[in-house]
Amino acid sequence: MTDLDIRLAALPDIDAVLRFWREAAEGTSVTDDHDGVAQLILRDPEALILAERDGRITGTVIAGFDGWRCSAYRLAVHPDCRRQGIATALMEAAERRFAALGGRRIDAMVLESNDRAHRTWGAAGYHREDHWRRWIKSL
Repeated sequence: MTDLDIRLAALPDIDAVLRFWREAAEGTSVTDDHDGVAQLILRDPEALILAERDGRITGTVIAGFDGWRCSAYRLAVHPDCRRQGIATALMEAAERRFAALGGRRIDAMVLESNDRAHRTWGAAGYHREDHWRRWIKSL
């Protein structure tokens, strides 16, 4: 896939990323706003990974590492670009990042109702852990 560019997001990308997520990602989060994405990029400039083709975002993944856990969020591919290896390329980039940082296991946040995502993660070698549940509290 030589026409696909994988790169790190920067502050000037924020508005395009937010537009992309509205079109391509499942669900929304309280942090899906300019300030939330800016805070991510400023705190960890290597966490938000973009896939682009001809200067247009075709996919994203957030590869977060807190020094203990590797967490993958917002793996999304534009509907017109699915089944072209973009999610695989993004996760390979995330996994390289995690390995370089000394990560040992990746947790992926996947919506329960997103069957397409379940198949994608399963095909990439990930498995579901049913004995865990996510607990949240908004601040």
